[in-house]
Amino acid sequence: MRPFDSSKVNVEYRDHTNQYKPVLGRKYTMTHSDDTAELFVTIGRKYAMDKIIPMRDEVLLEFREKDGKLQLFGTVLVDGEGVGVGRNAEKRNNIFLREMPIALQAIRYADRTLFECHKELDHVPIYIWFKSDYPEYNQLYDFGTMKDYTKTWK
Repeated sequence: MRPFDSSKVNVEYRDHTNQYKPVLGRKYTMTHSDDTAELFVTIGRKYAMDKIIPMRDEVLLEFREKDGKLQLFGTVLVDGEGVGVGRNAEKRNNIFLREMPIALQAIRYADRTLFECHKELDHVPIYIWFKSDYPEYNQLYDFGTMKDYTKTWK
């Protein structure tokens, strides 16, 4: 895994979302450029579907409430919808697992003002569903909390 480079993070706020609000329902669309290694984090009340390319290598994450507790819940598409068929599903799954810490660091860095204003958000659990038609890859992973993804740039 390559080291996180905060200078490569680009952020865009949409849908009447800003650095301070809202928290509940706040959605992150994280994409990247293989050519430039830039990371793009779009923050809004809706996912930035216009940023999603046919390769489908985005990370979608949102603050939501479950059983009265706040959590960050996300998805990645390992296969289906025309991507990740056969052995490619295994490869995509491994890439998502390997690169997820970078994606979470980028999201945490991009929205650092929100997290600094609401310190409790660094302790909200992160769950990401790796969506797959193959049972061995169709899994929900616990990625800890955002506090785990601040060490390398703070």
